[in-house]
This record gives sequence, C-alpha cells and structure tokens, in this order.
Amino acid sequence: MKHFLIPFIILLLLSCSSDRTVRNPYLQEIGFQFELNLNLPSYSPLTNVGNVVPVLSQGVGNRGVFVINTGFDQFRVFEASCPNHAPNDCSTMDFEGQVATCSCEDYEYSLFTGQQLNRPDDGNRYYDMLEYHARANGNSVIISN
Repeated sequence: MKHFLIPFIILLLLSCSSDRTVRNPYLQEIGFQFELNLNLPSYSPLTNVGNVVPVLSQGVGNRGVFVINTGFDQFRVFEASCPNHAPNDCSTMDFEGQVATCSCEDYEYSLFTGQQLNRPDDGNRYYDMLEYHARANGNSVIISN
C-alpha cells in the first residue's frame, strides 16, 4: 500500500500550479452567446482577413465587442469597453483599421492581439483588452463568454 501512495502524492504535488490569472478589476465578465451570420451585409466584411466588425448589440459583452478575422478561419473577439478604467461615458472604444482607441485617455490597442500599444511607463498596472471566445461554424461565427 505504501508503494502506491508515494507516487500518488508526488503526482498530486506536481499537478499544483502557481500560475494565477490576473483578473481585470474594471470589467465584469458576463455570460453571453451571439451568432454572426457572415452572409449578412453587416458581418460580411469578416470574410476577409484583417477586417474588423463592431458588434454593439445589447447583451454582447459590457459595451459590445470587436470581431476580427485573423486568417485561416480564425477569429478573435475583444470587449469594446476600455480595459483600464470602469465603464463610463467615454469608455466605449472606437476603431480605425486594426487599432481600437479609448477616447478617455487615448489608449490604443491592437485588435489582432488585444495588447495595449501605448502603455505608459509609470509603474502602474495596465490591462490588455478582455478577450472572448470565437468559433467558426460554416458561414457563422459564434462568440461567447
């Protein structure tokens, strides 16, 4: 019995992880699911790599989402509310090309990666964009959290 217990304890200790995800304190992670039909004119730009479509429907993310086609039937979806302060009147970001901008502080984010492009070097903690799940299914993209 002792010989079976020792490998089990070692396996248990090795499976523990100290990797902790840092949650964004400004944005709630709400549950939702939304399907984009790529045959519809408002979502058809997503059939081309690099194109971004905002989805600002009620109940999709906190303030809507940005969906980008990153190639090879892969899509990324990011929250449209600026990740570096609580949602307010100016926190819904605008985009031009593949860059989203928060008009509150003029923070810029890559819509390919979600990373902040102009992170201040002031020692404070800054967050990248909150990403949601995306799954291609035929002529549809299903986004969810």
